[in-house]
Amino acid sequence: MHCSTGREDHLPDETQVVYVSPLKALSNDIRKNLQEPLSGIRALLGEANGRPPSQGFGAASEIDVRAEVRTGDTTAAQRQALIKKPPHILVTTPESLYLLLTSDSGRRMLSTVRTLILDEIHAVVDDRRGAHLALSVERLTALTKNPLQRIGLSATQKPIEEVARFLVGAHAVDDTGIPDCEIIDIGHRRESDLAIELPGSPLEAVMSNEVWEEIYRRLAELIQAHRTTLVFVNTRRMAERVTHHLSELIGADKVTSHHGSLSAKLRLDAEDRLKRGELKALVATASLELGIDIGSVDLVCQLGTTRSIATLLQRVGRAEHKRGGLPKAASSH
Repeated sequence: MHCSTGREDHLPDETQVVYVSPLKALSNDIRKNLQEPLSGIRALLGEANGRPPSQGFGAASEIDVRAEVRTGDTTAAQRQALIKKPPHILVTTPESLYLLLTSDSGRRMLSTVRTLILDEIHAVVDDRRGAHLALSVERLTALTKNPLQRIGLSATQKPIEEVARFLVGAHAVDDTGIPDCEIIDIGHRRESDLAIELPGSPLEAVMSNEVWEEIYRRLAELIQAHRTTLVFVNTRRMAERVTHHLSELIGADKVTSHHGSLSAKLRLDAEDRLKRGELKALVATASLELGIDIGSVDLVCQLGTTRSIATLLQRVGRAEHKRGGLPKAASSH
């Protein structure tokens, strides 16, 4: 969106930016985090148009930049509202982008897009979901009236050149394999406080109830020693099981679970309680591993191995997720 458009007191109701994130929770988080800078933009535009900052712009303002979410959790009524009055910034998932591209109303809304942002791009670049997303990106490119700028974001993309080739598509790669795009690699590496926890009993292929009880007790000790702990497991069944045992040790009102089988209401409630510091622990699957802005978490625990080091780093990064924070994590194998 160009600043001159807002300064002319005219910002048409058309979608100009599509922000694709791989998780529903991350989509909701991005929308929330956009509200503060958008409020600042409204204030600046108000000053540029000769209006005092205190007046600002109401919801009906012609230059009010609006951001909305379209995921599998979006109700039919909300989807219809998006079509009738398209947001300027649409935050969505790969699957919902595909669905929008298959409907006439969705294609009309997306035809005005100028910028496509693929967040946490590393999470989809190497699997079938990424191949499906790549097709949607090309369909969007063919649909848009204006040249489409593609932006890929991630803190753990490697090798970055391969991710860049995925982002731009086969048509924008030369004979030597160099992608036609600007690669910005700041080379930042966060310091981390990592520890590996092992039960005192011998490890076996199938752990006994006694070993699991030892693990639960140690988890409870770590949780009690910290303000808020995010416990990652690899399956939804394990999330419910660990939540049940921890609730008996630290209190049912202090711990809950978060995974894809829960309703949108329960997931959002868990995220909000975690951010407000009302939970001592939240047991989650991959549903919370990417980019969620949860500054109150000061310890991450991982039960079992992850499919890759990048996945583990993403999960560890949820601890002290703020500027200058030192991620602290314990992994049990």
